[in-house]
Amino acid sequence: MKSVILGFVAISLVPLLSAADTKPTAKKPALEGPKWQKLNPQTPAGFTLKTLEVAKYPEHTVELYIYVPDAEGTWPCILDIHGGGWQKRQVEADKPMMERLAQRGFVTALVSYRLSTEAKYPAALHDCKAALRCLRAHAKELKIDPERIGCMGGSAGGHLSGLTAMTSGLAEFEGEGPFKDQSSAVKAAIVMAATQDLVASNVGKKNEGAILFFGGSLEEKPEVYKTASPITHVRAGVPPTIFIEGEKDSLKIGRAEMMEKLKALGIETEVQTLKFAPHPFWMSDPWCAETVDIAAAFFKKHLGEPVRK
Repeated sequence: MKSVILGFVAISLVPLLSAADTKPTAKKPALEGPKWQKLNPQTPAGFTLKTLEVAKYPEHTVELYIYVPDAEGTWPCILDIHGGGWQKRQVEADKPMMERLAQRGFVTALVSYRLSTEAKYPAALHDCKAALRCLRAHAKELKIDPERIGCMGGSAGGHLSGLTAMTSGLAEFEGEGPFKDQSSAVKAAIVMAATQDLVASNVGKKNEGAILFFGGSLEEKPEVYKTASPITHVRAGVPPTIFIEGEKDSLKIGRAEMMEKLKALGIETEVQTLKFAPHPFWMSDPWCAETVDIAAAFFKKHLGEPVRK
């Protein structure tokens, strides 16, 4: 069951167990909700999985993995930006979601951007922008309509998806990657389980993942954290952006405030909270299926249907 929540998700504080509560004979309460079901990639019938080199760096070769329909026609496209705390490559874990979305009428692609262990921010953002430009440069062979491209991502990928969308059209975020004659703009975006205000979320904290990604703490690099926050760049003309979150996940700082800014500008936004869903819900069923339903409906609304020959 899907439910819409337009504000912060309350976090329950669970009291510490006393010694009496931890006796071997004590029974643990049954977990609420469905069990996590692992998914494995399986290229669907009627599609070919293609690999395309975006850019080659000493530390990593940025690649796209693209599900291209075998049928003739032109399709809207969705780029996935994987999670993993900016430091783990989780392309394989996101493939089942993108395979299912391909079957709903899209060319779907996943980008293997540079991780924080390979290059500091803004390298990852620049790779996402270059991947979008690469998709447009190869649109004909990939059967993509270059005017109908969106992006999505979860966790660290959700941060990058939001940032990619909110900085659409801003030249200073493009980087030095290839295909500079192409646009990196997206027409719609989905952010899953991701903080959107990195300043507010790191005040007084030593987040090792963020320090590795940005090359320093908030106190050391306040302007970098601000510039890297999607909420900073909300303005007229940014694409429709929705949020998907898990009921059992933690609060995503800046999401509610970013939604208010989008609404004030008349830009479509909402949050869908998946019942019982943990972090990262999109990698397992039943929540992957729910995520695909939400994403397919949203992207069909803003990117449209394929034009078949």
